[in-house]
Amino acid sequence: MRTRLRLTRDGDAFVARLAPSQTAAMREALIYLRHRDDSDLTLTLQLGTGRKTVDALIERLSGGHTESRDIRFRAEELHAVHSALTTVPTKFVSREGAFTQEPFHIQLGFYRENFDALARGIVEAASEV
Repeated sequence: MRTRLRLTRDGDAFVARLAPSQTAAMREALIYLRHRDDSDLTLTLQLGTGRKTVDALIERLSGGHTESRDIRFRAEELHAVHSALTTVPTKFVSREGAFTQEPFHIQLGFYRENFDALARGIVEAASEV
């Protein structure tokens, strides 16, 4: 999975050129957190935004595209995506404190390293804008 991405400014928003795998990873992370039985407050604490914004992001990241495409994000939306990528792995930590890679991969279709690297890529791209 390509983890580096490019952001450009467009007024107060950012435009990200995303590969299909990047789009899919972001979408899967958001879907996983959105469809848990957590309260609205829990979702807001985890992602910095509520269900309405998360649903809109999921919709924009959907579509099964096979080529890279540009997606526009507000800063709060980029924060939500970054937070989703970093929060989801914590849901796969056993009571003993060990990360459970196999259930993570089965559930999300990606490895934790993909989520970690993509989250880092978002921060790096934002710092370059």
